[in-house]
Amino acid sequence: MYCISCGVKLADSEKACPLCGLEVYHPKLQRTVTEGLYPAHQYPPKEVSPWGIRVLVLTVFLLPLLVVLLCDLPAHGQITWSGYVIGALILLYTAIVLPFWFKAPNPVIFVPIDFALVGVYLLYINYAVGGRWFLSFAFPITGFFALVVTAVVTLTRYVRRGRLYIYGGAAVAVGLFIPVMELLMYLTFDRVNFTYWSFYPMGAMVLFGGFLIFLAICRPAREMMERKFFI
Repeated sequence: MYCISCGVKLADSEKACPLCGLEVYHPKLQRTVTEGLYPAHQYPPKEVSPWGIRVLVLTVFLLPLLVVLLCDLPAHGQITWSGYVIGALILLYTAIVLPFWFKAPNPVIFVPIDFALVGVYLLYINYAVGGRWFLSFAFPITGFFALVVTAVVTLTRYVRRGRLYIYGGAAVAVGLFIPVMELLMYLTFDRVNFTYWSFYPMGAMVLFGGFLIFLAICRPAREMMERKFFI
């Protein structure tokens, strides 16, 4: 008997190929208890250290950070454009890589941290460009979405039922907040005109959220949608 993947000769009692690990199965083949052709655990698989991978990824993120600093500081004598790159790298690392440092990362903890770092990054940009839009525009919008996303993640993680209510309520909340965003733009940036564009996405989001809530309430409609879209 031979492995169909790598061609290694196998004993009749082998359940898996000792070289490639492919499971051996044939419905008409009756296995007999015999000694394997190869000594067991002679070539144990090498396990990659997770700490080594984490340190390697951290190094990959630190290298461009040092490069932009070395390019920016000698030329300008201070941090100028490199601050934007460093902030973006820190955000990217915190949102994507940092959770893998933990065996069971809890999104309920990491989502608020990510939004807090987004707020700090926007505050830095506001300070760097000499703007006055953080408190009146960036902070309330970031704070609102941080509350909504954190609430959705928390309820989805700890509440087993009612997810359509959760997603529908979040969609309605975001839709109702869009005109507030336009109002904040109008009050913060003098050149922006209040054109009522926000009512179009607001209507779409409220209708979509209301439809999800309707599906949560009406079981026949929900079952029909599940059959139609193979959910």
